[in-house]
Order: sequence, then C-alpha cells, then structure tokens
Amino acid sequence: MLKEWVKEERPSEEEIAERLKKARVELAARQVAIKEKKLPVLVVIDGWGAAGKGSVLGRIIKNLDPRFFNCETLASPTEEDLRRPFLYRYFVKIPAAGKITFFDGSWMGEITSARLMGEIGDKKYKKYLTSVKRFERQLNDNGYLVVKFFFHIEEKVQKKRIKQLLSDTYTAWRVSEKDQWQNKHYEKCMDVFDEYIDATNQFVAPWYFIDSANKKWAELQMTEILVSSINTALENAELHQKAPLLQNTFPLKKIPRLSEIPLNLSLTEEEYKEDLDRLQKRLGELHNELYHKKIPVVIAYEGWDAAGKGGNIKRIAAALDPRGYVVHPIASPEPAEKARHYLWRFWNRLPKDGHIAIFDRTWYGRVMVERLEGFCSENDWQRAYNEINEFEKELADWGAVIIKFWVQIDKETQLERFTERQNTPEKQWKITDEDWRNREKWDQYEVAVDEMLMKTNTSYAPWHVLESNDKKYARIKALKIVIRALEKRLGEQS
Repeated sequence: MLKEWVKEERPSEEEIAERLKKARVELAARQVAIKEKKLPVLVVIDGWGAAGKGSVLGRIIKNLDPRFFNCETLASPTEEDLRRPFLYRYFVKIPAAGKITFFDGSWMGEITSARLMGEIGDKKYKKYLTSVKRFERQLNDNGYLVVKFFFHIEEKVQKKRIKQLLSDTYTAWRVSEKDQWQNKHYEKCMDVFDEYIDATNQFVAPWYFIDSANKKWAELQMTEILVSSINTALENAELHQKAPLLQNTFPLKKIPRLSEIPLNLSLTEEEYKEDLDRLQKRLGELHNELYHKKIPVVIAYEGWDAAGKGGNIKRIAAALDPRGYVVHPIASPEPAEKARHYLWRFWNRLPKDGHIAIFDRTWYGRVMVERLEGFCSENDWQRAYNEINEFEKELADWGAVIIKFWVQIDKETQLERFTERQNTPEKQWKITDEDWRNREKWDQYEVAVDEMLMKTNTSYAPWHVLESNDKKYARIKALKIVIRALEKRLGEQS
C-alpha cells in the first residue's frame, strides 16, 4: 500500500498559504464542536525518522485550545511497560469525550521495530496485528474517531535531513540511532512498513499518508484531513450506537443455567477450619512462585447482592503477601471513567506481571447493571460480549491466569441476609435502597446472568459458579479453584 502510493502534486507556496490559513481556522472551530458533541478523537502520528512529525504536530496544536487536547510521546516501551499487556500503555491514554489526544508514535512503531530487529516471529507478529485491529475497531464502535497518519519521505531526503540535524549541536539530539539505522536499511524498513500498513488499514481506522518533504505542505495535508475526518464523524455521531454485532470466534464451554445448580452443599465448622488453614497455606506458597516467575493473575468476582463476595475475597487475600496483590472494589464509574471507553477503568487496574488483581465487581456490569438499568444502548451491551471476550483474550495472550467467579445464592437466602443486615446495627452499612430495588428485578437479572455466562465462558477465561447458600462451602471451593489454576500454570512453566 505504501509502495504504491502516488503523492499528490504539491501546490504553489501561495496556494498552500491560503489553504492553510483557512484549514487552521476550520480545525479550531471543529475543536469547539468536538467538545460540544463529546466526541473523543485519537490522532496517531507515525512514520519515518526525521520526517518532521514533531515539528508538524507543533504547528498544528498552536491553533488549538490547550485545555481540550493533549499530546502523548510514545517511544520504545519501558521496563515497567513490558510488565503489562501489550496494549496497556496505549489504552490507558485514550482521550476523554470531547477531547483530542495526539499520539506521537504508536503501536505501529513498537511492532515494526520489533519485527525489524528480529525480536518477534511470525506468530507473535500476527497476534499483535489482531490486537491492534480489535483495539481500533472497539474504539470506533464505542464512539471514537481514530485518525492515523504516516509521514513519508524518500531515502535521499531522509539522509539529507539526518545529516543537517547532526551538524548542529542544538538539533543533533533529535536524531536517534534508530533513525540512522532506518536510513541505512531503508528498503528493508519500507517492506515492513508496507506490510504493516496494508494489514491494519481498516475502514474504521484508515491510514493517511503525508508527503513530508515540505513542512508547510505536510501541515496542510494533515490539517485538511483532520477537518474532513472530524466533519464526517460529527455527522455520523450516532452510528456507533448501531455498530454491527460481530460473530463470536472464541471457543466457548457449556455451562449450566443458574436454576440448574444445586445449592444444598455445605461444610461443617470443623471441616471448614481444617480446609481453610491448609488451603491458605498452599496459596501463600504459590503466590511466592508466581512472583518469581512473573505470572500475572486476575481474579474476577460477580454475584448476587449479599451472596458473600466480600467474605470470599477476604479468605483469598488473607493467604497472599500484601505487597503482591490489590483488591479493586468496583462501584459506579467516576466522571473521568464515564467519559471514556467502558473498559478503560479496568485496563487502568490491571496488575504487573507477578502480581494479583482481585476485582469485586467487574467489566461484566456492562451486560448486567448497565443493560437492565438502561445506562447503555441495547447495541452497546449486545456488542460487549465479544468486546469482553477480546479483552480477556488480550490478558490470556499476555500470560495472565484469569479466574472468574459467579457467587450464587437463591432468592430466599438473599432475603434472609438482607433482613439480618437491616436489623443488625453494625451491618446496616451493607444494605442500601438500591439492593432492594435490584432484588425486585431478580428474574430479569437471572436471564441476563445466564446469557452472560453462556456467551463469555471461554476456554481461556472460564466461569466458576460458587454455591454460596453456605458461605463456608463457597470460600473453600474458591480457594481450591484458585490453587488448581495456579498449580496448572506453574506446572506449564516449569
């Protein structure tokens, strides 16, 4: 695609100046419209070293209101970045609704550099491409405008620029070893860039090539494309509500409906204490091994109100080294979280490798609470099953152990526990009016949960139902499941 690109003939200096003056005014006006319509805009800038990406970006942002945009410089990943999933450092920096974020550098640079240096093979390369395409599509489906620019210069022009920059002590710092390596291996780089661009040029996030031999001409091209793209996105602002529902392509396992699960399982107090002590000791040992082998763990809890999630989590956490885990209680999203992709707040809470993140409520709120309370459109929650499977696949491909619990009780047990909380002063903080309102929708929630379990019970992130009419039984079962999952992963890596 890049190799076949035919550059547009550069206009005269007078025409460039005239069009640029108009385009700058239009882009500033579109920024106001973006803010009013709450359109999040992600602008990705990549390309050849010494192509003038930074200087052109600097020219463009001079005409924008600095309160409503930000620039992120994304160089090679740091050691800390490498302890997270591949997409982590990009996902956590996506813009809020009504703002523009410019990425100076992107996942393209990271992937193509690794490809050129022989750091990744064909299998990992293809996985990265799949991840990127899913990421860009998800952003588009959730109302984002993604505009991707590749700054192109010819080999001779790049060589001349590098030489000029190196000749001045005030500009020499702008030339990296990577830039010089690119010029020496221009054709090899061209092949890899062309392959990558061709694979990731999607309708939802197309590539735009910028002829960057002249800075004013490059600025004009980029500004006019931005204005046109924003105009189209503003006109079609409601289309993401009708984004197509993709067919599930992930392997699913059968799981019984909630009504089919027996809840009469229990333990005696003596059995419970004996098992608890033994299992917590074993879990503590496994946590040390996980840390040394840098295996990340994500434990997700969902379940009925008063089902015993908190007590269950407490028994898991009590066995762990407090320096190596975090429990995330998930409530209603904060304003900054509401203004972004609904998975953003969970990406922000992912553990480093070797650490454990425990979620008390999760991303599955999208297909339960948000679905039933009307906090998102039907298309949004229907689309979320696949988006969640994709999210969890990213975690699995990163190497995370994913353990998902649904804590199950019957309706009568919930009423008993609600009543006890209401009548016990030291427990009254645990019961809210919202709990009672949710109880009135029990049957609707059960339908939603059954659908959730069926559509997201993947082979790499399966659900485990904890029968919790007897909390002691559920706690011991959870410990056994976690231990079994960790022993399996550690055994695979030994």
